[in-house]
Amino acid sequence: MSSPVSETVCADRLLNDWLSSVGLGIEYSRAEANTLYFLDENGQEVPVLDHVCGFGSLIFGHNNPDIIEHAKSVLDQQIPVYVPLSRQSHANDIATTLNAILRRETPSKDGDYAAIFANSGAEAVEICVKHAELERRARTAKLTDDIGRHTEEAREAIRTGRATLPESGHVQVDQAGGPAERFERLIAEVERRNAELVARGPVHLALENAFHGKLVASVQLTQNPHWRVPFTSLASSTRFLPADRPEAMKAAVEGLRESLLDVLVDDGVVRVVERDFPVIGAFFVEPVQGANGMRPLTEAAAREIRAVCDAVGCPLIVDEIHSGMGRTGAFLASSHMGLRGDYYTLAKSIGGGIAKNSVALFHQDRFRPEFEVMHSSTFAKDGFSAAIAVKVLEMLEADDGRAYKVAAERGDRLKEMLTSVASDFPDVVDGAEGIGLMVALEFTDQTEASCQHLREKAGSGMLGYFLAGYVLREHRIRVLPVGPAGNSVRFEPSIHLTDADIARTESALRDVCTLLRHQEGHRLTP
Repeated sequence: MSSPVSETVCADRLLNDWLSSVGLGIEYSRAEANTLYFLDENGQEVPVLDHVCGFGSLIFGHNNPDIIEHAKSVLDQQIPVYVPLSRQSHANDIATTLNAILRRETPSKDGDYAAIFANSGAEAVEICVKHAELERRARTAKLTDDIGRHTEEAREAIRTGRATLPESGHVQVDQAGGPAERFERLIAEVERRNAELVARGPVHLALENAFHGKLVASVQLTQNPHWRVPFTSLASSTRFLPADRPEAMKAAVEGLRESLLDVLVDDGVVRVVERDFPVIGAFFVEPVQGANGMRPLTEAAAREIRAVCDAVGCPLIVDEIHSGMGRTGAFLASSHMGLRGDYYTLAKSIGGGIAKNSVALFHQDRFRPEFEVMHSSTFAKDGFSAAIAVKVLEMLEADDGRAYKVAAERGDRLKEMLTSVASDFPDVVDGAEGIGLMVALEFTDQTEASCQHLREKAGSGMLGYFLAGYVLREHRIRVLPVGPAGNSVRFEPSIHLTDADIARTESALRDVCTLLRHQEGHRLTP
């Protein structure tokens, strides 16, 4: 019997109560491949087809036998798991394999990427935030050093009479006194303005509807205001740009431009000129936007994003946490649209479904070696998760990349089914989006439905969760909404998805669509 304390003060009490209210409050007891099991009131196992698969973390499914066997052998060897500040060749083995894959899949095949390991996708993003700021600070330091040198050259030119000050210019100061006095007042004003700008934090760029995590820095890159706004004072700001209007990106970035003031001697005259200041820290991009209904970037958007980063000199950080590791039919989803990153983040399936692991990759032309000791983590790069990552990469690359081909083929078949459902129910389904085993079905807005139950649930943003609860209860299939609006339902199964699984899913979706068409919202309540 539970103690009184455990009944009143427990983990996730609010969350668990909410899950039960929408019909998702089930505790699963076992899992394999794409199937979860729970025990009914008679203690009998009930199978559930899992289309969530750890939010896309299980490219090889739950408890893959090859990965489990490998994990057991690793533990039986009593390998050292946590040995910080020691040589760890397994990390280099993973980085070597990842670099070979990146050279194969990225448009620019020159140069290797340095790897920094972490525990989760959000932490990998935060590592990139830190490294991008280190880069930006280095650029700023070089710029201010140049300005300081130019100031001394101008001061000497004024002192020796080789240069004069104009009566008017970019910065206005009191004209009283001699050239040297006026010059010092000018420099004081220049330095004041520059110091104010240098003291500001960076502005990062991300796409509208972005999701990059929920930690202190990464949540600022996640647009959903419910998650981001309470914490905006804790980290750098982010400008969200429209992915569907590539031509607008350049204009938006132009509006962020800031300049430091420099002092140069030009033809015997000291002039104040503007120098571009690196106000933009980095551009964070998901090749397939999970929180935006699994929408892939267009090639046009990818080209413009790369052009923006090249123009302003900031790193392009390609977030492959959700879309990478083979889920879209290639190791990198960004390879489908020719998007080349300066940094990459990987997580989810690299843990093989049993370990927590992630990695941030930095192109050698941008990587600052001192970062290896500036950032560290007790649990990152541990021996166990690294051994699992080695096995996962081996499985992905085996048989000439068969896993990628299966993901693409199974994903095409799944999306074909979703498209068929959308075609037959255009009144309640807007369409299917996605690529590979990262797809979604988007339902029409029900906030003005004739059925009060549907209106209320749609108005609260909870309709998708009630639909998921209905599908679980009536069809023993686990789906969840994707995106803040909750109108899209995600499908991210493993490569073990069968035709029978797809047929079961189609039957369930057609049932849901019929319910929506007939405005039978009362059936959604558990």
